[in-house]
Amino acid sequence: MTSGANRSARVHWSLEQAVLGLALLGGFPAAIALAWIVWGQNYSFEVRWTLAAVVVVVWAGCAIAAYQMVSRVLYLASNLLGALHEGDYSIRGTGAKPGSAADLVMKEINSLGDTLQRQRSEAVESTALLTSVMGAIDVAVFAFDMEEKLVLANPAAERLLSARATHLLGRGARELRLDRHLTGDTPRLIDRPFGPDSGRLELRRSTFRRDGKPHQLLVFADLSRALREEEQQAWQRIVRVLSHEINNSLTPIKSIAHSIKRMIARAPDMPRSAEIQDGLNLIETRSGALGRFLRAYAQLAKLPKPQQRRIQILPLASRIAELENRLPIDVRTSENVEVGADPDQLEQLLINIVRNAVDATLETSGRVWIDWKTIDGYLQLTVDDEGPGLPDTSNLFVPFFTTKPTGSGIGLALSRQIAEAHGGTLGLENRPDARGCRAVLRLPL
Repeated sequence: MTSGANRSARVHWSLEQAVLGLALLGGFPAAIALAWIVWGQNYSFEVRWTLAAVVVVVWAGCAIAAYQMVSRVLYLASNLLGALHEGDYSIRGTGAKPGSAADLVMKEINSLGDTLQRQRSEAVESTALLTSVMGAIDVAVFAFDMEEKLVLANPAAERLLSARATHLLGRGARELRLDRHLTGDTPRLIDRPFGPDSGRLELRRSTFRRDGKPHQLLVFADLSRALREEEQQAWQRIVRVLSHEINNSLTPIKSIAHSIKRMIARAPDMPRSAEIQDGLNLIETRSGALGRFLRAYAQLAKLPKPQQRRIQILPLASRIAELENRLPIDVRTSENVEVGADPDQLEQLLINIVRNAVDATLETSGRVWIDWKTIDGYLQLTVDDEGPGLPDTSNLFVPFFTTKPTGSGIGLALSRQIAEAHGGTLGLENRPDARGCRAVLRLPL
């Protein structure tokens, strides 16, 4: 029983206690032998006790020194490992004798620190790369945890929901109106799931693990802008070809009609000369009108790159309101916001949408007003009218499409092209709370 208790006690000794005990135990036989020799000689009492004290002091001092050396190495290793555990990979252990066991331990800990530091640097660089990629792609990415709480949203996702990530993270999928997209087959096409400005989106869904727990990833790719760009390029090519071919025919037709008019004017006695003059006038007038018509469409193909500079919205909106003399335009905001934009192009855009609003409102004797506010780093400018509204807003931005008897069908298409060239959006919708339409322009501040 006693032997078992001793074994149990030895098992519970710490390493430094074991070293101290073994040092004392190893020197005990030599101390007994030295005491027997000293006490067996004819030394005086004082000499005997002096020799005994020296032996005991040296013996105990060496044992304690061994204890302290082992403790120091262990505490150093503990401190180094603690620093690694706290994420401090810059501390290194030195001072051990080369080739010793302590030196081997220090080398391994230092090597572990180098490895962890390199892995952290790679993780930081990978995270920075991922953040840059997520910010650069024009694809909205949402990540939800097991409780369907949003844990990640990239800048494209912020633009899609018109809110900052700080206001979105932690909110539930149902609150964000994304819960219905967490189920069902994918990939699939969704038409305007977040309002008229969201367009047609392609939804893809996948799963991943974070901290060992499953998460869901939603990816929304905007197909509308890509389709609009392809459509715009197709119209630009058509306009260039038509302008070239028709102008090549219109110019000689107009010139010949003018020449024939002059020839007939010199011969007033020619039969039915007045009717011929009227016909030639019509040919010349319509040729000029068709030429102007084509030059207007050529703007779609020749819109220059915006020359952006800081401009103030309040003076610009006031000037646009003053230019319209058919109907008073009310500017309802006195806040002066600055944006980076091409002033000429932005002014043309506002003139187009204000003119459309006034054209619609003249039918109902209503009002038109301009308003704006800043939302999550964007300027949102609206032009509201009290016109009859629109039965269908899906084709309004298609070139050549118009709802006006004398319209050309390029005003809204050109306006959207200007807005997208500035990194913004332009939408047209019926007012939800009253009769009329609302044009919504969003530009980054």
